[in-house]
Amino acid sequence: MVKNPYNYSIFFDFIESYLPTGFLNINPDDPIIKRLEQVMEENDQFFSLADLGKMQFVYNSKRSIEMMGVRPEELHPGHFQDAMHPDCIERLGLARALLFRIEHGIFIQKKGSKLLSTNFKVKNPEGGYTDLLIQCYIFYSPIPYPVVFDLQLYTNIDSFVMKKHSFHHYLGEDISLFRFPDAELLSIGPDLSNRELEIIKLIEQGQSSKQIADKLFLSVYTVNTHRSNILEKSGKASVPDLIYELKEQGLL
Repeated sequence: MVKNPYNYSIFFDFIESYLPTGFLNINPDDPIIKRLEQVMEENDQFFSLADLGKMQFVYNSKRSIEMMGVRPEELHPGHFQDAMHPDCIERLGLARALLFRIEHGIFIQKKGSKLLSTNFKVKNPEGGYTDLLIQCYIFYSPIPYPVVFDLQLYTNIDSFVMKKHSFHHYLGEDISLFRFPDAELLSIGPDLSNRELEIIKLIEQGQSSKQIADKLFLSVYTVNTHRSNILEKSGKASVPDLIYELKEQGLL
């Protein structure tokens, strides 16, 4: 599919229009909704609006059928657990825990917003897996009741070339990164291989290089080489410093 990049300001128009009603009774003939459905079709995307306090979707756009094989009115968070590639299940669990922490922090402060953006392999209606970029714009609203909403935008990024054994991940407040994906955006994330992340998790559990080597059927030399490469890639002075940052980002 040929992509037609567009300005994400249309999502803020959508929020402004339907926030007062809690995103209920959305009019399919509204020009904003028609335009959104058009750009979803053009760019192999769909979007959802979730009430994070209730952990439920209050709105899903039409193309969930084409992209996940689930009708909009039937889509719920559990579908993603069922459709997730086995290699992504652990990271999905970490992302959900992170989403809970973000929601709690914003709700307690009763203000603010966050952007959480990452990609997963998700089962498509044909039985294969699509690499989906999931961009979450998380924000507090005092209307129609005190709540933290999450606008989630799903984009098929199979046409992009990702770094081998790498994935995109961003957590922060830079809303300029809530935009149509490009190579620069998708390059944001930990420059660590799956093996390196596995070793970091074992270090975090208190295991020595010898214990890690025995567990992973590697030599101690290989494990220590990975440890050196991890520090060089991350630019951190120590692995504990990196572990702290990865935990803050919801990756451990």
